[in-house]
Amino acid sequence: MKYINIGGKLNASAIILGCMRMGGIGDERVDSIMDACLENGINFFDHADIYGGGSAETAFGGYLKRHADVRDKIIIQTKCAIHDGQYDFSKEHILKSVDGSLSRLGVEYVDVLLLHRPDTLMEPEEVAEAFDYLEESGKVGAFGVSNHSAFQIELLKTAVKQDIKINQMQLS
Repeated sequence: MKYINIGGKLNASAIILGCMRMGGIGDERVDSIMDACLENGINFFDHADIYGGGSAETAFGGYLKRHADVRDKIIIQTKCAIHDGQYDFSKEHILKSVDGSLSRLGVEYVDVLLLHRPDTLMEPEEVAEAFDYLEESGKVGAFGVSNHSAFQIELLKTAVKQDIKINQMQLS
């Protein structure tokens, strides 16, 4: 298996298993899929809080409970920011989504959190505050986006950098 370094922190398999359809297939099938992935060097698993209404994360979490030695060998990525057919980058929703994912997965942290789709009404500062809290609390190791344009990414990066500067000034 070829591996890719992500952000200087994660050594991720070049193949990622998308877990969208994992909910409802039964423990035996989940175990078979996961065992095959791990035997072939796949260590990166992609989720979203909305996949199967959360059942995909629950099924994956069941595997982790049955195989306690696996968590430290894999990379878990999940996505948030969609609910009730709308996009929501509010701090409140991001924090609630992550807590829900952690609970369903049965883990204390996810390695990567992505904002699933752009929210045109976002407040970048709220996103930055949510990310700061999630990182400081150890709930999320790294952050990213999915389905965003270069402009939307730059807007978020600027807000996060600005928030870091403000927080550093408050500490001085």
